[in-house]
Amino acid sequence: MRKSVFFILAILCLGFTTSVDALEQRLRVASTTSTDNTGLFSALNPPFERIFHCPVDVIAQGTGKALKTGQMGDCDIVFVHSRPAEDEFVEAGHGVNRRDVMYNDFVILGPKSDPAQVRGTRDAAKAFRKIAAQKSLFISRGDDSGTHKKEIAVWRKGGTIPTARWYLEAGQGMGAILQMANERQAYTLSDRGTYLAYKEKIDLEVLAEGDPLLFNPYGIIAVNPAKHPAVNYVLAMAYIGWVTSPEGQKIISEFGKRRFGQPLFIPMAIP
Repeated sequence: MRKSVFFILAILCLGFTTSVDALEQRLRVASTTSTDNTGLFSALNPPFERIFHCPVDVIAQGTGKALKTGQMGDCDIVFVHSRPAEDEFVEAGHGVNRRDVMYNDFVILGPKSDPAQVRGTRDAAKAFRKIAAQKSLFISRGDDSGTHKKEIAVWRKGGTIPTARWYLEAGQGMGAILQMANERQAYTLSDRGTYLAYKEKIDLEVLAEGDPLLFNPYGIIAVNPAKHPAVNYVLAMAYIGWVTSPEGQKIISEFGKRRFGQPLFIPMAIP
């Protein structure tokens, strides 16, 4: 009851009024495959749905596609992980009120045999150069997702242009890529959260990690109602308030601890 009163008062403080009809509408969240594949929404969304009597429909896409969905006004919120692309989205007027939510990091995965000998490398660009030098199979998301954008940034830093003979762009979500890389004993780049969620299903190992370049922050943005009057801006701001509130951040901080011994994401809105 206290949570319900808190969020309703928060919305009113923003200068909006709500109605029973508004609270009964559905909220559309375009998000990355990593937040969906890890199962985070199964922990984060039900309390919000109970408070606001509002089902949350998650559209799981790569970051690029999620931002495009927001640009078209086909969702109320984007929940993504590519800060440069997020900033462009806001600067172009497609989104408003961006907030930091959480972070984890990217890791370079590969087979135990490690033919490119990247194990223990803390320089991501150097690891990629080794993979390229050995022409070891690398499976890329190839889907303009946040992970794909980060991968391209690492290749560019290393001055390497991946070639078709050993580089496969699959155009799939993170979970599918992990399974594909596992089957073909290939290298790939993954966010740590999705890797941990799939760790028991695959034989790939974390071979390179710890480069500051692999930092992976997630942000949430309301779609701009001035451009798309049909979006539910009131509920979008309520959801942003929820995931960045002490209660929402606690759920994020605890998610994965019991099963994996560590959280899959680290809260940012409330350290």
